[in-house]
Amino acid sequence: MTFWEYLGTRHQQLLTDAFQHASAVFQCMVAATVLGVLIGVATYRSEWAGNLATTATSTLLTIPALAMIGLLIPIVGLGVPPTVIALTLYGLLPIVRNAIVGLRGVDPALVDAAKGIGMSRPARLARVELPLAWPPILTGIRVSTQMLMGIAAIAAYASGPGLGNLIFRGIASLGSENALNQVLAGTLGIIVLALLFDAAYVLIGRLTIPRGIRA
Repeated sequence: MTFWEYLGTRHQQLLTDAFQHASAVFQCMVAATVLGVLIGVATYRSEWAGNLATTATSTLLTIPALAMIGLLIPIVGLGVPPTVIALTLYGLLPIVRNAIVGLRGVDPALVDAAKGIGMSRPARLARVELPLAWPPILTGIRVSTQMLMGIAAIAAYASGPGLGNLIFRGIASLGSENALNQVLAGTLGIIVLALLFDAAYVLIGRLTIPRGIRA
């Protein structure tokens, strides 16, 4: 069976796996973005706190994906929970680092001007600092998403959802008729999803970042 014939006969299952893969990455990115920005907001004013946050999240990223999921299985079981926890933790570093860099890069004169017209600290953060720090934060989100697209394939090790199941089944049945087709379909599916997500982020950037800031 050729690759195109394989796609034709398995397209429904491939679409289901692709949707599950994209959904898992999207939900984990939302969680990682919220946590990452909160950590950045809490630590960017202090040099040591910012360094600690960056070091801690970078340390998490050095843990091999299989080891991370393997350690989580006895605690939360198989399936979706270890996948969500692992992907969320892996997605933190670029967002935390870029949030800290972006918030520290805001012109102090603009913050002082906002303070001078009576804005409270939360208002300054929400209406001045975070909007100006949004471009680097969005860049961090894009980098995290590309990383998680590949890491999410490892979730199949813990019976997690997504295209990784195709890759693992293909590897486990090497030598069979459709082994290579399964690995190729899963790999190409992840690449296509990564490109689609990145295109969506480019559009979000154009819609949410003023032209003057982009320039």
